[in-house]
Amino acid sequence: MPSHQDSSQALVLGIDTGGTYTDGVLLEYHSRQVLASYKSLTTKRDFSIGIERVIEGIDIREPSAIKMVSVSTTLATNAIAEGKGKRVALFLIGYDPELVTSFKLDAQFATPNFYYFNGGHDLHGQEKENLDLSGILDKTTTVKNQVDAIAVSSYFSPLNPEHENRVFNAITQVCDLPIVLGSQLSTKLGSVERATTAALNASLLAVLQDFIIAVRRAIERRGIKAPLMVVRGDGTLMSDEFAARTPVETIHSGPAASAIGGRFLSNQDDALVLDVGGTTTDLALIQNGEVTISEQGAAVAGYKTSVQAANLLSIGLGGDSHIALDRQNEITIGPERVVPLAYLAHEHPGLVGQLKSLTQKTWPPNHPIWLEHWFLLREPTDKHIIKSEREKKLIKVLSDGPQPIPELLKELDLLHINQLNAEELLRQEIIGKAGLTPTDLLHVDGRYTPWDAQASQYGLTLLSNHLNWDDSDLSKFIWSQITELIVQAVVEFLSERAVPRGSYTIKDIGAWFFHNSINDAHPHLDTQIRLRHPIIGIGAPAEIMLRDVAKILQTELILPDYFYVANAVGAVSGSIMVAEEILVYPRLTESGLDVISYFVQTRDDRQEYEDIDEALNFARQFSQERALSAALRSGADNPQVTIDEANDGLDTYRIRAQAVGNPRLAK
Repeated sequence: MPSHQDSSQALVLGIDTGGTYTDGVLLEYHSRQVLASYKSLTTKRDFSIGIERVIEGIDIREPSAIKMVSVSTTLATNAIAEGKGKRVALFLIGYDPELVTSFKLDAQFATPNFYYFNGGHDLHGQEKENLDLSGILDKTTTVKNQVDAIAVSSYFSPLNPEHENRVFNAITQVCDLPIVLGSQLSTKLGSVERATTAALNASLLAVLQDFIIAVRRAIERRGIKAPLMVVRGDGTLMSDEFAARTPVETIHSGPAASAIGGRFLSNQDDALVLDVGGTTTDLALIQNGEVTISEQGAAVAGYKTSVQAANLLSIGLGGDSHIALDRQNEITIGPERVVPLAYLAHEHPGLVGQLKSLTQKTWPPNHPIWLEHWFLLREPTDKHIIKSEREKKLIKVLSDGPQPIPELLKELDLLHINQLNAEELLRQEIIGKAGLTPTDLLHVDGRYTPWDAQASQYGLTLLSNHLNWDDSDLSKFIWSQITELIVQAVVEFLSERAVPRGSYTIKDIGAWFFHNSINDAHPHLDTQIRLRHPIIGIGAPAEIMLRDVAKILQTELILPDYFYVANAVGAVSGSIMVAEEILVYPRLTESGLDVISYFVQTRDDRQEYEDIDEALNFARQFSQERALSAALRSGADNPQVTIDEANDGLDTYRIRAQAVGNPRLAK
C-alpha cells in the first residue's frame, strides 16, 4: 500500500458523522485507492470534536496534499427527529385554514408558529386575492424577537412566486432574521410539503452553518486548505456554501453516503446495501449502478418534504441497541441506543464487581432493570440546563460513578424511572445510559472484545437467570431475533408491504409464509424467500449481523475492503449534481377555455410568450445555463448538462436541466 504521505498524489478526505461513530478515510482520488481509515465515537454535543479526532487518527503529515474534504452527516435528520432545530415562524399565504384543520395537516408544518394571510395564486398563476402585506409586517414585528428564522410559503408559488418575493423584500426592511421562501426550494405543487420544507430549512439554517464552521475550523487547525463538500440526501455532493443555505437537502445524507460507498467499494451495479451501525440499520437499493431515488420526497420524523433523497429505510437496530424486557416479560431489541456494558466497565472498572454480585442472587434473581445504568458524561457548563433540584441531585449522585436504575431511584426517593424527567439532560449528552447490547453478546462470544468481556458475561447471566434460560441458548435466541428483524425490514422495504407482527391465525398465509421461511417450522412445507441481488454489508457489525440474513434470503453477502468505513468512502466518491427546473404553462382567457399565451416561470422571474415552441426553447436554454452556472459555483469540474421534459397535462410542461460533474480539486 502506498504511503499516504506522498505529496504527488491527489488525496481527498471523507468523513461520515453517524449516530454512534464518526468515520474517516483518506483516498487517492485518481486511483480510487483507500490509503488510511479511522473511527472515533461521535460527539453529538459538538460534532467537530469527533471529526478532529478522526483527522488526528489518520495522521496527515502533508496537509497540502489534501485536495478536497467531504462530509456526510446525520445532523439535519437528528435535529429534526430530536426537536433541536431553531424556532421558526411560518407565514402561509393563500392557504385555507379550515381545509388544513379538517385534514389535520397543521401537524405537518414542522413548527407550532404558523400564521395565515390573504394572498396566493391559482393553478394558472393568476393572483387569487390581494396580498395582506400590512398584516404580514405587523406579525413580523410581533414575532421577530420570539423566533430565529421566518419561512414563507404562498399558494401555487412555483407557478408565480410574486407574493413570496414581495414578502421577502418587505420583511428585510423591518428585521434581519433569515428568511426562507418555499418556491426557492421546490417547484412541486404540493402546498403542505413545500411549506414543511421551507419551515424545516429555516429551522436548520443556524444548526448546519455552525456545523460547517466547526468542520472548517477542524480542518484548518490541521493546516488543510481545500474545498469542503457536503453529501446531499440523494448521495450527490454540494459545496459547503450551498449546504449552509439549503440544509434541508442534507436529510438522509449519512445513509445515502453509505449506499454510494457500498457501490463504489464493491463495484456492484445491482445490490441491496445494508449499513449496520451502532444505532440503526439502513437499507438502500442499487440499480444499474445508481442509488434508487424516492419519488415521494424525503420524509423524516413524520414530516413529508419536497426534497429529493435516496429511497431508504432505517430501523432502530444496531450494535448498541438496548436489549431489555417489555411489560409482558418479552425480550425487546432497540430501538433505543445505549452504551454497552463492556464499554462502561472499561471506563469504570469497579462496575464488574457490582455486576458480578448481582448475578449471585439466585432466588428470586435480580430483575434485568439492574443492568440499565445511568452515568455522567460531562458536567453541564450552561447552568440554565439544570431546571430543578431533582436534576441537580441526579447529577450529584452520578458524579460518584454509574448507578443502576433501582439504586438511582432509591437515592432520589422515587418510585419509577419516568419520575426522573431527565430527557433534556440525556438529549444534551450530560447524562448517558448503558445496558446490555448486541456488542456485549459479541464480547461474550469472543468475536469482538475491545473492552471488558466479563461485564458483558455478567449482564447476559443476569438476564438468563431472570428468564430461567441457559446463557448460550439465550444468546442464540437474541441473535435469531436480530436476524428476523433485519430480514423483515428487507422484505418490507423491497415489497412495500408490511409483514404482520406478533401471532397470526391460520388464515394469515403471508405472515405464516414469512415466519416459516425464517424458522423452517412446518413438518411438511418448505417455504423460501430469495433475494435476486447480493447484499453489500456496510459498517463494523455487518460481518456478524448479516451472515444469517444472507443465508435466509439465499443470496451472497459481499463485504468489500474497508466495508466498516464505506460511509466515509461514499462521502468523497459522489458527483456534484445541480438541477434547474422551469415550468411552462398557459395563460387562459377568463372563461378558461382558450389559451392567450404561455408563461415561463423560473425561480426568480416570469416571461410571457405567444408561441409554445418559443416558450419551450427559452426554457430549455435558460435552464441549461442556470444549471451549468450553479454546478460550476458548487465546485463541479467540467459538468455535463442533460435536459428532460415532462408534460404535466393541460399544456403545462416541466423542463428540468441537470448538470453533473466530478468535484473540482484544489491545485
